[in-house]
Amino acid sequence: MEEFPMIETNRLFMRELTLDDAESIYRHFSYHEVTKFMDIEACKDIHEAVDIITFHIHDSGCRYGLFGKDKNELIGTCGFHCWIKDEEETRAEIGFDLSPDYWGKGFMQEALHELIPIGFNLMKLDCIEATTEIENVQSQRLLEKMGFTKEPDLKDRLMYFTLYKNQNRRMIQEGIE
Repeated sequence: MEEFPMIETNRLFMRELTLDDAESIYRHFSYHEVTKFMDIEACKDIHEAVDIITFHIHDSGCRYGLFGKDKNELIGTCGFHCWIKDEEETRAEIGFDLSPDYWGKGFMQEALHELIPIGFNLMKLDCIEATTEIENVQSQRLLEKMGFTKEPDLKDRLMYFTLYKNQNRRMIQEGIE
């Protein structure tokens, strides 16, 4: 299992989720607005929150809890899953969610600005992938803002986005953020 660093940004503390976060994860994922575009239903009890955390602990990759510095409470999660370590191309899928009170305020962009380099530098990814439902326009805009390229074809009614290591390096060199 990889060790993923704790991260501090201007407004966030980010660290890997543990089972100690079950109550916070339950509260967060019990809102339909949070799970609306995810492949899970809103949590109905604490056991479902434990299952979510346990899945991410045992899955390849990592899942960070995003804790707002203002109230020191969980406001979202983000991380990598489906990490494939292939000789030809190492890749993982990035995922993220945020409490509705924090939408449109740049928190997830702030988090992903720190998370993407972890994927390329620590995990040695060649490619980061993301999927969104067609209706999830906010996430699509965020991915494009972060430099992801939208793939032309839908698969299973999902939009696919990719970011390659050389794309990210070029963006940093050109000062694109």
